[in-house]
Amino acid sequence: MAQRFQTAVTQKQLLLGLVQLISLSGITCLLLGSQSFAATLEQMAPRIAQQPTNSNAAEQVLQEALQLLQQGTEESLRQAIPKFEQAVILYHQAGEKGSEALSLLALGRVYDSLGELQKALEFYNQALPLFQVVEDRGREATTLNNIGAVYSSLGEKQKALEFYNQALPLLRAVEDRGGEATTLNNIGAVYSSLGEKQKALEFYNQALPLLRAVGNRGVEASTLNNIGRVYDDLGEKQKALEFYNQALPLLQAVEDIGRKATTLNNIGAVYSSLGEKQKALEFYNQALPLLRAVGNRGVEAST
Repeated sequence: MAQRFQTAVTQKQLLLGLVQLISLSGITCLLLGSQSFAATLEQMAPRIAQQPTNSNAAEQVLQEALQLLQQGTEESLRQAIPKFEQAVILYHQAGEKGSEALSLLALGRVYDSLGELQKALEFYNQALPLFQVVEDRGREATTLNNIGAVYSSLGEKQKALEFYNQALPLLRAVEDRGGEATTLNNIGAVYSSLGEKQKALEFYNQALPLLRAVGNRGVEASTLNNIGRVYDDLGEKQKALEFYNQALPLLQAVEDIGRKATTLNNIGAVYSSLGEKQKALEFYNQALPLLRAVGNRGVEAST
């Protein structure tokens, strides 16, 4: 994206960049509805091309923002912020509420990535009513999910549940099974952190068949890991091993070296707690080269 492209190519880069930017990722806060989001943005592309000068100018500053994001540094993220702010103003002037909302959502995601959670909430909350006005229920659900994830990170677990539970019926209405599974996973993670392990299992187990239906093996592996962790916490070590071992081949298939190492570590810890120390060493020793490969020195030290 360092080059200057013709209009059609620029739009494609903008769409792909925004999909990457606005999605949440992680063990419990996972990608939300990225396929349906991409489809929505692609449908918007012809309308973006037909907008007056303000929209064309917004497209230009969005490209500049995405070039900065591609660098992946804290400095470049901060440099992207005024670009997105400018896009918000230009889309607002053009009366393009949907694009304005997407730019606000992008701003929230940047602040989220920088760990500035109150600022992230500010922009997510500005985007939310605009998505409601344009009746974009899928993006409304994405925003609600992101707000829930911020509250969860802030330790406000009941607030997180409130927003996740608002997202669920919207995701079901637009038949976004991947997004629904993500939100169920997030709800399960909140209940697990609150010590309500059976409730956590209930939501994780609702997520699994949805993930299998959409073929999202990476998130399915995360869910299996989450279930294994709950059983581990409950002292049901054999059940924990069962789910950790189901996650391993999926992580191998999607080439997620970091989470494969984490899962091997988890298996090693279970064997250690069971008194099978040689088995524990076997799995810890499998994890070490993977952690070195991904440069995770903290977890490498723990292993």
